[in-house]
Amino acid sequence: MSASSNTNWSRRSLFRAAAGMAAAGTLAACGGNNGRSGGSGSGVNLTQYFHAYGEQGTEQAIKKYAAAYDKADVTTQWITAADFENKLFATLLTKNAPDVFEFHPQIQLVTSGQVADLTDIVEPVKDDFNPADIKSHTVDGKIYGVRMIDDPQFFYYRKSMFDEAGVKVPETLDELMEIAAKLTTNKVKGLYLGNDLHNAVDPLIWSAGAQHLDEKNQIAYHTDGVVEGIKKMRTLFTSGDLLLGAPTESWDPSSFNQGLCAIQWCGMWAMPAVQEALGDDWGIFPFPKTVDSGKKSVYNGGWSMFVNAKGDNVDAAKEYVKWLWIDQKEYQEDWATSYGFHIPPRTSLAESADKLKTGNAAEGVKLFNEFGHFDNIGWTQAMRTSLEDVFANSVRKGGDPEASLDKADKAINRELKKLFG
Repeated sequence: MSASSNTNWSRRSLFRAAAGMAAAGTLAACGGNNGRSGGSGSGVNLTQYFHAYGEQGTEQAIKKYAAAYDKADVTTQWITAADFENKLFATLLTKNAPDVFEFHPQIQLVTSGQVADLTDIVEPVKDDFNPADIKSHTVDGKIYGVRMIDDPQFFYYRKSMFDEAGVKVPETLDELMEIAAKLTTNKVKGLYLGNDLHNAVDPLIWSAGAQHLDEKNQIAYHTDGVVEGIKKMRTLFTSGDLLLGAPTESWDPSSFNQGLCAIQWCGMWAMPAVQEALGDDWGIFPFPKTVDSGKKSVYNGGWSMFVNAKGDNVDAAKEYVKWLWIDQKEYQEDWATSYGFHIPPRTSLAESADKLKTGNAAEGVKLFNEFGHFDNIGWTQAMRTSLEDVFANSVRKGGDPEASLDKADKAINRELKKLFG
């Protein structure tokens, strides 16, 4: 897409469960536990930044991959998820900035010259990537970033609780609210959407048949269906059927696994942990239609690898990214399926990943393909925050959705003018 033309949005707060697996909180402040590779490199030192994924074994895997690279010594900074965004952007302004880092497509990283053009390493294999992943990383025909994993997010539900209550998977937001009420007891809440409810912002828009921006990069989210959806979310928030103040955030399936709720919003990454805890007593479904004229939706999060264009070793960093995230298919599949379930963005790997071919994993892939929405590189964090403020004011505090959206429109239009003129 062009920076001045097409966009087709999708995404969560930069950091929030975007890839899900957000931290288990273990880990290394940036100074220690660096995971330098075994010194087999050519004298070039590279540093890569990762947020601390929640799945056991992920840190060891990333360091194992880096140690296998023989053209540079690669140091891994494994940073607690809650600190990652602030740490990354603060450090990018200093001489200690990483050479390589994971994040989500953000147009400011491109327009500020922070991330390197990776078209030359992606172009030869572009046709093997999900086209939506290529589009979400493209500005003015150039590709910035290599997608590592795709992370569809949806509702998990307890089959036995549904059977006992005599309810079926909801097709509409109204039905979801009714089911949540029927499933709520003095011990179990019907539904958990995350403590801040931000997970619902984007799918509610798509499920109302709207988009965040249209093809001309103009506001497209302010529709009657979205307003109606916000009012329904206010009703749900005050119903007593939502789990609020949960001990873990929604990227972690613990609340669901421990029976605190009958339905929870979470990502595909959690499937192995849910299967271990609950056996086959669970299923998944997409965010239902906000209004009757809408369509079900699945948010596709994920993480991508970027090269710091302002670093001292740009060419060496690009060579490393190409080696690991383009050439080493065995590592790419390992990263996507061995520690939690993610969909490889490479079509060939997605088609060969046996762990994703059966059961709820296969259903997750199907929902991803049928209802998935991807990142729009032109939708900024400031824009995202403006819509989160709409939820804070209208859902949590009971304010007028139209007035809240009007306020958001002004802030977002200012951002759009800065970006696109």
